[in-house]
Parts: sequence; structure tokens; C-alpha cells
Amino acid sequence: MKRFIKSLGYALNGLRLFFSKEQNGQLQAIVSILVITAGFVFKLSLYEWVIILVCIAMVLALEMMNSVIEKLIDHLHPHRHQQIKWIKDVAAGAVLWAAIISAVIGAIIFIPKVLALL
Repeated sequence: MKRFIKSLGYALNGLRLFFSKEQNGQLQAIVSILVITAGFVFKLSLYEWVIILVCIAMVLALEMMNSVIEKLIDHLHPHRHQQIKWIKDVAAGAVLWAAIISAVIGAIIFIPKVLALL
């Protein structure tokens, strides 16, 4: 049990570091809070909540992994290199792809609710 609590502490510290030090993490946290707020305003169904929360988790988790990849590569290989650039670009592309798909899903869920108000 002590080991689990220690591991949990490390993980919570990782979240704190990510959201306090990474600009993209801060931006995505703000967007996530806005989307969650909109979910309450528009009274999302249970199914819609699950989809929205999975999208938020996916984008944030990928952004965290992208940050780890960038920091690790910068530490191990501080000089520019074409293969390093490829790795960093593809990792960033994974975040972008998840964000685009999540935005489309958000539009599918929220646009009809906004239009119903008009």
C-alpha cells in the first residue's frame, strides 16, 4: 500500500508539473473547463458526457506524452537533427489529430443544442 501511495504522489506531481509549466497544458485545461461548463449548461446526456470526457482525456494524455517526448529528446539530443525533428513533429501531429477529431465530435454534440436555442 505504501508503494501505491508513493506512486500516486509521483503521478499527482506529474499532473501538477504539466498543468503549471506547460503552456499547451494550460490552454487545453482552459478549453476542457469551458467544454465541461458547456456540458452542464446544455444538460448533456450520460452518453454525451462519456464521449466528451473521453475526448478530453485523449487530448490531454497525448499532450502530456508529447511534452515528455520533447523534453526527453531535447535532453538526450540537444542539437537539431532530421530524425529528431520527425519524432517531435509526429508526436505533435498525434495531439493535433486528436484535437481535430475531438472538435468535430464536440461540434456534432453541441451544434444541435445551440441551434435548438435559436
